[in-house]
Amino acid sequence: MLHLTAPTLHDIPPATRADWLKLVEAVLKGAPYEKRMQTVTYDRITLDALPERRRDAAPIGGRPAGAPWQVITRVDHDDPALANQQILEDLNGGAGGVCLVFASAPSARGFGLPLTYEALTGTLKDVLPELVTIRIEAGRYQGRDVALALARLYEGVATDRLDIRFGLDPIGDFAALGAAPIEWDGLSARLGQTVNTLISRGFSKPMVRADGRLHHEGGASDAQELAAVLATTLAYLRALEAAGLTLEQAAACIEVTLIADTDQFATQAKPRAFRQLWAALLKACGVEGVPVAIHMETAWRSLTRFDPYVNLLRGTIAAFAAGVGGANSLSVLPFTQVLGLPDASARRLARNTQIILIEEANIHRVADPGAGAGAIEERTEQLAATAWELFRALEREGGMVESLTSGAWQRRLNATREQRTKDIATRRLPLTGTSEFPLLGEAVPPVLAPLRRRPHEAPTEGALLSDPVLSYRDAEPFEALRAAALATHPAPTVFLAPLGTPADYTARLGFARAAFEAGGIATVTTEVPADLAAAFRASGARIACLCGSDELYESQGLEVAAALKEAGATALYLAGRPGAQEAAWQAAGVDGYFYTGCDLLAALRAVQSRLGVRRGAEP
Repeated sequence: MLHLTAPTLHDIPPATRADWLKLVEAVLKGAPYEKRMQTVTYDRITLDALPERRRDAAPIGGRPAGAPWQVITRVDHDDPALANQQILEDLNGGAGGVCLVFASAPSARGFGLPLTYEALTGTLKDVLPELVTIRIEAGRYQGRDVALALARLYEGVATDRLDIRFGLDPIGDFAALGAAPIEWDGLSARLGQTVNTLISRGFSKPMVRADGRLHHEGGASDAQELAAVLATTLAYLRALEAAGLTLEQAAACIEVTLIADTDQFATQAKPRAFRQLWAALLKACGVEGVPVAIHMETAWRSLTRFDPYVNLLRGTIAAFAAGVGGANSLSVLPFTQVLGLPDASARRLARNTQIILIEEANIHRVADPGAGAGAIEERTEQLAATAWELFRALEREGGMVESLTSGAWQRRLNATREQRTKDIATRRLPLTGTSEFPLLGEAVPPVLAPLRRRPHEAPTEGALLSDPVLSYRDAEPFEALRAAALATHPAPTVFLAPLGTPADYTARLGFARAAFEAGGIATVTTEVPADLAAAFRASGARIACLCGSDELYESQGLEVAAALKEAGATALYLAGRPGAQEAAWQAAGVDGYFYTGCDLLAALRAVQSRLGVRRGAEP
């Protein structure tokens, strides 16, 4: 009798990189590998899609093996009693800590707790401090006042058992405001005095924070964010050492906050890279073995006002990446944060995003699951190396404070932001629901109060003055177009003129519809393209866009363009590149072109101008 046995895993030879490359070459069909399989980041890091596995890589220590990160929820309601209700609801719903955002904080977004002792006591009513983490975001050099008020509130409690992260960050305050009341020597001395006071009262958790969020919102790349945070930690180490702490004690007093964004691998690599940078910095200072606590928060820069439900996906990707990257704690911004003060439903979704990842997906069970993976190890190594060189450049400029004062750091951020803005305009960096797949007429989710725009505060006086690091979101340029269109009556409309059969025009008609709707411009078309001039007149639109194949453009396009112009089209556009017929298209009255890679923002602004849309309305 013939016996057949199925092959086991031991019988299958492991696939090598060479094996994968053979498959890739078959798919590329002669196209350059570098063009299709390598990408370059804003840090000018070249990343290979098929890096070698690092079989000898060791996990980078972050959280204890198998321990989940701590779920931190944001509380920024300006009514202390309602803020207290939110805190108790969050803690009962599974959160392990809260972040108290005061109105003076750069992250307050127009809301925030009042800076009074009564507000603080009312907000923390019935909160058992021994059981939760309390994080503070004050801003405007008010961190010392809040810290001393908390010390007063918990006087008589065993403060060594409390996990209060006071968030003292004078350099972050300086970067946000562009002004400081006294010179850095005075600020650093006051920081040291405050830390010594808190230590004398028994507080033992990190009290000083180096925060990467403002730099990220100012346009920073991943390596720039890490370099700014590392340079800030060094400034704080020096300040605390000057105040009488040993370097080991000073290091234990510092924590960092990093951004978790929608690039999964970059976010996963970021805390791993910073831990390597932190170890290298301490080693250069003659210190070893002091771990760093890393808190992460999902990116404000990536949130969108239109089709905000996509923000739920952004938050989930970012939370997953931060969790497997080794963050010690994490805050997920509610998906309506950019619309205003989130309601209970949005806050619950933000909280449960993390709880599901921990309690149902169990992604915390493996310590540093990216260890050894070629893509993660390559990104970590190159990110750390690039950030270290940027950090050294900052030190050559005199450190973080001096670089901010001279404006050198802001110029770096502006250069990166300008490149990113260009990529967003051309949709090389697409924004789902905003520049790609826009949804006109969408339902807007509720908020407790609409967003309050706080104007940028230009520095007025102070011993230290510089340009502030301003906060931006990626979607703002497209959102401004959408807001202007919404404020226009009647609603701006473009007629899409299909040429030929559905097989000829469907692809470009869909492309043109999405492109115009990204600017808030509605589109109408016809299912009977035989008489486009009559269909255009019946549509009530004033502008038309031709949609068809290159072959039909060549054989019918000029004739149809002339007919649409004669039918009253005040402007005419073409879905596609002009090609060799550009002069003929211009003579026929074509005013512009929509194609992959065009500057869509510029094109939409031109269309809106022809439609009489007045820009400047608030999104």
